[in-house]
Amino acid sequence: MKKDKDRMSVNPFLTYGYAGPEYFCDRKQETAALISALHNGRNVTLTAPRRMGKTGLVKNAFNHIAETETGTACIYIDIFPTRNLHDFTQMFGKAVIEGLQTAGEMVLSKITSLLTHCRPTLSVDPVTGAPSLSLNVVPSHEEQTLGEIFAYIKASGRRCYISIDEFQQITQYPEQQTEALLRSYIQFVSNASFVFSGSSRHLMTEMFLSAKRPFYQSTQLMELKPIGREAYYDFAEGFFARRGGHMEKDAFDIIYLKFDGQTWYIQAVLNRLYERYYNVDNVEKVDATIASLVEENTPAYQALVSLLPDRQLEIMKAIADEGVVTSPTNGDFILRHNLKAASSVSSALKALTAKELVYKTERGYMVYDKFMSLWLRRL
Repeated sequence: MKKDKDRMSVNPFLTYGYAGPEYFCDRKQETAALISALHNGRNVTLTAPRRMGKTGLVKNAFNHIAETETGTACIYIDIFPTRNLHDFTQMFGKAVIEGLQTAGEMVLSKITSLLTHCRPTLSVDPVTGAPSLSLNVVPSHEEQTLGEIFAYIKASGRRCYISIDEFQQITQYPEQQTEALLRSYIQFVSNASFVFSGSSRHLMTEMFLSAKRPFYQSTQLMELKPIGREAYYDFAEGFFARRGGHMEKDAFDIIYLKFDGQTWYIQAVLNRLYERYYNVDNVEKVDATIASLVEENTPAYQALVSLLPDRQLEIMKAIADEGVVTSPTNGDFILRHNLKAASSVSSALKALTAKELVYKTERGYMVYDKFMSLWLRRL
């Protein structure tokens, strides 16, 4: 291992954020398909498990649009933290106003003249000198405020691309008409195209494919799959080679297969390998790095499982042990892991799915956190 002073100052394997196309692996076809749909006036529903790279794909597409089109506005929000329509309206309104205004154009009088049911406040960051907007929506006036925000988008006259991440969160709001309300506004904003992305496949599918729901067949559907193994290896090896190092193909394959091509986990392992080694020339280095990442998270996992009922923990351990389980209520699976009756397994599995500790894919049930799955196998 060479001395730290010889290393690059920035690790190219990002585990959060978007730093430009140079640090974004492949997804050329997906990026082109997303941009084409938006350019042709089609809204898009983008689904994938968490940590597969939905946000990165959207931001990569938006980066391309921003560089090739003048006068457009690309706006991204993640509504996972929101709990009701009030939260959504405040977050959405703030993002729209900031996205449509440049620093020199953010004039409070102009904003307040169009948004009469909320109280926008403009302040200046004492460090950067940049304007900062806060938006206080008057309680019980969320619907009127949303209408004004969409009218504000339309009145801007600019082409807008708006991504709402974890869109299935609106199904958890106490206001049961949120879907219909948003649909009624979105369909009349002709200068804006939307990306609705989500990690809960069954909820997103229900929202956009059920004839009973307001967004029925209103978008183009895209499901994000893992990045191809060869393309991902070329991406990884390229950064090691750039500083005179090398990553063996067999070592990379171990990472890719262990984490089913799931982007964030691969990036997390590559980030640590890049930090520690110039040459990743054997599997032992990969195994030791993964083990250290699992160990780092041990206190969090211990705290989490201490809150689980015994039955739920037993099923999580059983699923982790097998990696993927097609039929968890099957008699063979129950016998192999000394579980209770099928009805008991079913109710515990439902609770684990609701807590997003376990999720169902086309292949079967898996533990959501791949590092936690490895940790559970050791118990």
